[in-house]
Amino acid sequence: MVDQLLGEFEHDLGSFTLIPSTGGVYEVIVGDELVYSKKETGRHAEYDEVADPIRTLVAAG
Repeated sequence: MVDQLLGEFEHDLGSFTLIPSTGGVYEVIVGDELVYSKKETGRHAEYDEVADPIRTLVAAG
């Protein structure tokens, strides 16, 4: 998924940081906005569950 996100949003994101965690838990945060949390859902995200909110944030500028 990281490759897909970078491919789609490479020109829109100023930076991209991966922070390793334990237990396979991860969160996707854009700016101060929580986009997806595996900790909350208990499952891996589908691409559009992460990409759609990022598209909305990018469009809002």
